[in-house]
Amino acid sequence: MKTILNLIWLVLSGFWLAIGYVVAGIICCILIITIPFGIASFRIAGYALWPFGRMAAERRDAGAGSLLGNVIWIVFAGWWLALTHLVTGIALCFTIIGIPLAVANFKLIPISLMPLGREIVPTDQPFVGR
Repeated sequence: MKTILNLIWLVLSGFWLAIGYVVAGIICCILIITIPFGIASFRIAGYALWPFGRMAAERRDAGAGSLLGNVIWIVFAGWWLALTHLVTGIALCFTIIGIPLAVANFKLIPISLMPLGREIVPTDQPFVGR
């Protein structure tokens, strides 16, 4: 079931959302000082491309630096990425088959706003934290 949902997701919204994260990652890597944001953006691009069967978990070893980085991220890139998830999720709600995909889009909003201090883990393996 995860594979079918991921394939439908890829066609309807995953590809375009992943492109948005890749563009944000490239811009962040070009600016040198924001390379950690670029790495986080590329990590989320993979998650946005194939989300079912994985989840975002908070890292216990993330400190105040990730909190400060998340605030900077929200101001420069997070708000428009979250907005794309919101608009895409609302659009997917207009079809019956799109409702589970819309829920997945809404679940991606928090990680698009605050990507630092999180990691992507499979749902079938227990996450212990670091």
